[in-house]
Amino acid sequence: MKKVILSAFMLIGLAFSAHSQDISKNALGLRLGDNDGFGGEVTYQRGLSKNNRLELDLGWRNSNDVDAFKLVGLYQWVWDIDNNFNWYAGAGAGLGSWSSNYSGGSDSGTMLLAAGDIGIEYKFDEIPLLLSFDFRPEIYFDSDKYREDSFGPDIALGIKYCF
Repeated sequence: MKKVILSAFMLIGLAFSAHSQDISKNALGLRLGDNDGFGGEVTYQRGLSKNNRLELDLGWRNSNDVDAFKLVGLYQWVWDIDNNFNWYAGAGAGLGSWSSNYSGGSDSGTMLLAAGDIGIEYKFDEIPLLLSFDFRPEIYFDSDKYREDSFGPDIALGIKYCF
């Protein structure tokens, strides 16, 4: 009898403590940070399951000295914190191209990168909007040394429309 009562209390407790997170099937928006001049990125998220998703980010840089773009793909795991707050972590890779014009001439090249990602997000109930704040360290493998070093930390705010 004690086992039945204990089991019943455990099931009731589990029912009240378990709440599913609500990640969107699709989200499209902007990721605004600053990593090597890639200040803005267009971002798309695709929900793969209840707590996994794929994120694609397209960043570009257009300045007097350097023009560049990069595409980063991340696989993310999402965990529920409380109410509409989630935290997530992920890993992925990317590629890009750059060209520079300076007083001594011009140069161009391609780059590959490996990236990690960790962040927190809030999804509104009333409107289809998702706000996020994340940290994405990137390690570059350049063809012609786009950067002086191979590490690029990126902290960004994101705003996405969920559908």
